[in-house]
Amino acid sequence: MARRESFVKRRKAMGFSQESLAEAIGVERTTVSRWETGETAPQSFHRPDLCRELKVSASQLDLLIHCVDGGPQAMPATTTQSASSLPAHDDEMEALELVRRVAASDVGGETLSRLELVFDEIARQYPSSAPQDLLVRVRKYSAYVSHLLDARKTLAEHRQLLVLGGWFSLLGATLHIDLDQEHAATARLHTAMTLAKHAGHAEIQAWCFETDAWRVLTAGNYAKAVELSKAAQALAPKGSSVEIQATAQEGRAYARLGQANETYGAIGRVSALVSPMRFPDHPEHHYQYDPGKSVSYAATTLAWVGDPAAEEYAREVINRLAPSNDISTWPRRVASANIDLALSLVVSDRVDEACDAAQRAILSGRVVPSNRWRALEVVQAVESRKISEASDLREAYEGMRQPEIEAR
Repeated sequence: MARRESFVKRRKAMGFSQESLAEAIGVERTTVSRWETGETAPQSFHRPDLCRELKVSASQLDLLIHCVDGGPQAMPATTTQSASSLPAHDDEMEALELVRRVAASDVGGETLSRLELVFDEIARQYPSSAPQDLLVRVRKYSAYVSHLLDARKTLAEHRQLLVLGGWFSLLGATLHIDLDQEHAATARLHTAMTLAKHAGHAEIQAWCFETDAWRVLTAGNYAKAVELSKAAQALAPKGSSVEIQATAQEGRAYARLGQANETYGAIGRVSALVSPMRFPDHPEHHYQYDPGKSVSYAATTLAWVGDPAAEEYAREVINRLAPSNDISTWPRRVASANIDLALSLVVSDRVDEACDAAQRAILSGRVVPSNRWRALEVVQAVESRKISEASDLREAYEGMRQPEIEAR
């Protein structure tokens, strides 16, 4: 592996650290590090941003990239590691690489098909898997797509790789949001949007706006969430999953703003969009709208706007997705529904029941970091009523946050 010392010197001369340059061009710090060590080269869609930030021409940037110490770049040597010690997803990577090598193309249609299947599999695991676990696989496959973009390929294969890179980056951004990692989420969203624009893929672009709307909504910027949701709807293919989800996001933002008429209007539009939909083959897929999600969406939106009808919707979600009392088997949607239920019960002044619902959600382990603020709203509402159960609920909430506090 050959280090690009000229690239490093130019970056330092312009006053950038690896982290600040990564943030300026919308990638992760480790990406800049891999460029500098010679492990990978910047993709074509990153080079205009690099030229701008490093104040060089395209030809000068080429010289910085190709001027390396130690001779021409080579693929990293395979490490000696026993098969039993390799994670399962490393075995998957080996299988994908073998398919690529035996194909007529340096990339090959079979490799691309396999990558699409892997993405769909990870997207289906999203509702029930820990985000930090899925992020490991998303990182590996994003890097593999980046590696293939350097290979010889047809124009059609190039576009397909851009689309795959867009999807993996988008899902990575969603996982970073779940983990409350704002800067990483923003960088991945920027990458996903750039790839989608180069591929001419309006659906991914719309999902980028919708996902960013959720990010700013969780940060409390509700007006911006409305703006981003509308931008997503303007780009979304008509009747698509992203059009429905973006409309739902708009309604949630209006609910947080306390604009009841706009909130109910968005709920009605979601209902109209969902009514002609067929039940999908894989309703758990994060990017395939399941008509059942509209019930969860209504529960959250109504709870936020202070409508007692949220209770009925929340209970429907819980009864349908969690018929048993084993909270360890809950999908995340059930934990969210219990928080919605708790908020609606507080509105109905049934505070002891609200405590029970919120505590079950917290103890399930299914409340991701980006959603903890919702649980805190219930805790604070219960504490304001000064009931004895409030201390137990606060203890459960602080216990949920403890690993995050210790990691700081």
